[in-house]
Amino acid sequence: MRIRIVDAFTDRPFAGNPAGVLLLDASTSFPDDAWLQNVALEVNHAETAFAHPLPAGGDADWALRWFTPAAEVAMCGHGTLATAHVLATTGAARGPVRFATRSGVLIATPHDDGSITLDFPTAPLTPVEVPQGVAEALGAEPLSAHDTGPSVGDLLIELADEKTVLGLSPDLASLARHSERGIIATARAADPAEGYDFVSRCFFPNIGIDEDPVTGSAHTALAPFWSQRLGRTGLTGRQASSRSGLVRTELRGDRTLLTGRAVTVIEGELLA
Repeated sequence: MRIRIVDAFTDRPFAGNPAGVLLLDASTSFPDDAWLQNVALEVNHAETAFAHPLPAGGDADWALRWFTPAAEVAMCGHGTLATAHVLATTGAARGPVRFATRSGVLIATPHDDGSITLDFPTAPLTPVEVPQGVAEALGAEPLSAHDTGPSVGDLLIELADEKTVLGLSPDLASLARHSERGIIATARAADPAEGYDFVSRCFFPNIGIDEDPVTGSAHTALAPFWSQRLGRTGLTGRQASSRSGLVRTELRGDRTLLTGRAVTVIEGELLA
């Protein structure tokens, strides 16, 4: 079968977040979980997405799962964007695609300009006390902390400014004790004229990802967090990893729209 590496939430190669994408043959089920996990470990990117078409007439068009090199995850924005990009660019699907996932039905809508909009559930934010040890593990003093709910599974930490977020060099072993998946560190953009409203970095040591390049699922929590503070439903976030990427967000109540681009950089044949 064909396997592709797609850079998501970017319009140029070698930026954004790379994901493996495998389109499987029509089937009523996925291959064995151990095989899926081994392929994801071999690809060794933040996530590898596996999708197979579903029978016509149902609630969804494709079944979709995502694996990190260490574990299956309940939600993955960049893996969904990468899969939708492959479906659109290869002609395997046309127009909006409904994916059946562990997080419900997620819809990806391609646009004429090459961008794709994902319709994801908005993460429920719950203010919490900053856990003891988080400031020391991050190396920065939090302004606030929020739990992001079971689907995302992160602790969202607001920091003083963009410079503080960019300068983080966290103790990842210590951070792993404070959330199910990891930590989202965020701050308001220093200069919105640069083209983004807020900045973030995401550290996920619990699922084998020290720092994720661009995290779509995290923006389902960042969108309501910053929309409330900035007074707008439509925002752009910059995830400031070494590869970096932009995510346009539109808050619509219990749904969040995530829009970005993707680029296929490698296509090959999986022999195992």
